[in-house]
Amino acid sequence: MRSLTVCTTLGCALLLQGCVTINIYFPAAAAEKAADKIIDEVWQLKKPGEPATPSSDTPQSK
Repeated sequence: MRSLTVCTTLGCALLLQGCVTINIYFPAAAAEKAADKIIDEVWQLKKPGEPATPSSDTPQSK
């Protein structure tokens, strides 16, 4: 009977340990600032008046 109690206690302990959730929160302002920076960098790569299609320098598959 004692071994059943020990097994039940260990089983419950393992079950509770397996139900751990880790939440990571990112500051919204910092994420938005980083996204704006990336968007600005991408837009600077495109020259004014250039179409949004791939450049002629880029090899294209046939």
